[in-house]
This record gives sequence, C-alpha cells and structure tokens, in this order.
Amino acid sequence: MNSFLDVVVGVLLVLGGLLSLAAAIGLLRFPDLLTRMHAATKPQVLGSLLLLTALGLALHSWALVPLLVVAWIFQLLTVPVSAHMVGRAGYRTKHVDKGRLTVDELEDVVARVERAEDVED
Repeated sequence: MNSFLDVVVGVLLVLGGLLSLAAAIGLLRFPDLLTRMHAATKPQVLGSLLLLTALGLALHSWALVPLLVVAWIFQLLTVPVSAHMVGRAGYRTKHVDKGRLTVDELEDVVARVERAEDVED
C-alpha cells in the first residue's frame, strides 16, 4: 500500500511540475501579453493543486489538509484576479496586439473612460 501511495505522489508531483514548466515555457514563447497571461494562469492553478495534493498525501497528516486547501483556494482566487488586472492594465497602456483579438469588448469602455477623463481636465 505504501509503495502505491508513493507512486501516486510521484505521478502528481511530475504532473504538477510539468504544468508549472508549461506555464514558464508559455511565458517565454508566446508573442503578446494576453497569450502570456493565459499561459501563466491556467496551468499554474491546476499545477499547484496537483503539487499540494501530492504534499498532503506524502505527509500522511489530516491536520495539514485544511492548510493545503486554504493555500489552493487562495491560489484559485488570486491568480484570475491578478491576471484580469494585468490584462486591463496592458490594454489601457497599449501593450495588447489588437490584431490578434477576435472580439474587443473593452474598446468602447476604455474610449468612454478616456472621454470622461478629458472632460474633467
């Protein structure tokens, strides 16, 4: 039984590490801000879940499970929010290649905000 658990932990660690590696490679290889942002967030959340699950299984402690769940929930909540803020900041500072967008839902919103800022000045 113990060797089976070790194999499961090893597989989870390797898969979590590969997802984290895929995120790092995506950051280096993808051409623009939005695709890099996607590469950094999507596999990283699942990779951290796999790594935390492996850690919980390897340590054989039920007392550690709530801490690991809280750590993953914080990852699950903060990574999409930070990616959203980076994407909006990149869009507003013209770091987004608009030729790659199929639908630009922020164009009207940003134009209205910029017009409102011009009126205030």
